[in-house]
Amino acid sequence: MGEPERDQDGGTTATAVRSSGSVSPDGATRAAVRRSPVTRGLRYCARSLGGHFRSPGRPRVWFELALIGISYWLYSLVRNAVPTMEVTAERNAHDIWHFEQFLGIADERVINHAFDSVTWLIVGMNYYYATLHFIMTIGVLVWLFRSHPGRYAAARLALFVTTAIALFGYYFYPLAPPRLMTGGDFIDTVAKHHTWGSMASGDMAQVSNQFAAMPSMHIGWSLWCGLTIAFLARRRWVKLVGLLYPLATLVVIIASANHFFMDAVAGALCTLVGLLVSRVVYGKWAYAFPKQPVDATAEAEAEAEAEARELPVGTPAAAPAAESEQVAAEGTAEDGQPADPAPGAGPGTDPGTDLGSGPVRSAGAGRPRVSVHR
Repeated sequence: MGEPERDQDGGTTATAVRSSGSVSPDGATRAAVRRSPVTRGLRYCARSLGGHFRSPGRPRVWFELALIGISYWLYSLVRNAVPTMEVTAERNAHDIWHFEQFLGIADERVINHAFDSVTWLIVGMNYYYATLHFIMTIGVLVWLFRSHPGRYAAARLALFVTTAIALFGYYFYPLAPPRLMTGGDFIDTVAKHHTWGSMASGDMAQVSNQFAAMPSMHIGWSLWCGLTIAFLARRRWVKLVGLLYPLATLVVIIASANHFFMDAVAGALCTLVGLLVSRVVYGKWAYAFPKQPVDATAEAEAEAEAEARELPVGTPAAAPAAESEQVAAEGTAEDGQPADPAPGAGPGTDPGTDLGSGPVRSAGAGRPRVSVHR
């Protein structure tokens, strides 16, 4: 195979024979030049990770529970491990108060006293502050997980980034809330009305960092919940409730003297930064993903399997087609008519058959071999 053949006139015939592709041009077999298992494994992991960011897969409940549990444990640990710097926190509180007076928005004290005069209303707000913050956030996460799994990962990342930014604020900028600021004449509504369940006052205050007020995660988390509901809910009244939720939270944190207005502004900025980070990481907004996820792992496996069947690097895969076109051109007369058959070839003789030598092996699947006479 591959040696020159002689035609009936005694001349030699150049034979173009190509193997089936199991041997590369330099003689190495395909198996020898395949990538190592480690390389293929790394490329598979990279494809899986890239596929996840292009189209997040379906979240796993055990992984999400572990992630949320560990994250909240770290959040509480860092938040409450901030050294007690009462003097610094007081000074920062007075700075914020004076700055708001300069801006003309220092109305927290008026709102605090007005709502405290209505006992049933302020008691309800105290319970709102102590409980709904966690109930709503967890509820929206569960709703996303069950009803919008394709959008869950990107939205969850935005929430986690929002919380991480807040931890830096708690550590590097301790701030006394209005109810603890000396000389501010604010009413600690939880202490006054003996509201149960709040970590802001009473016995629970001993295990909670009282100076973690900047930024306000009550606003940060409620804004995340509100935007998620407003974008993804189907009913208009539910969308409206989602938009009103962060506004109601703002009234509660001011009326209970737990935050300044500037704390709320900082919390909202944290949420916006979290959404922007999610947009950069995933390539689109969290709420723009399809409702149901595309299995990125299956796509990565398909790509890896396709790559395993590829020819080795350097194999001229396009050469047979180009050679076929060149031979076809040589076998055509200048006037565009087919060239005369080879001498001795009678009518009906297969052009892919060399007389006296039997059928010629094809250079590729279903491609006849053509001999060029010199």
